[in-house]
Amino acid sequence: MSRAMNVNLPEAEVVALCEKFAVSISAIEPLPSGGTHLVCTRSEGAEEMRVKMKAHIVEGVVRRFPFYRARGAW
Repeated sequence: MSRAMNVNLPEAEVVALCEKFAVSISAIEPLPSGGTHLVCTRSEGAEEMRVKMKAHIVEGVVRRFPFYRARGAW
């Protein structure tokens, strides 16, 4: 199971949800079309976030910014 997902939520809201459910973030970045690309540290955490954010998951191919440099360690 992939640890990465794309959601139609702002980055701050994704971070808050991960903190609420004690899911650690490996990487996070905004998407050009709006929304957020999230990579969880563990596949179990990713699966939990998929359940919690089910209505906001973006299916299919999503364009990302090239060479995006994420903020510091979580």
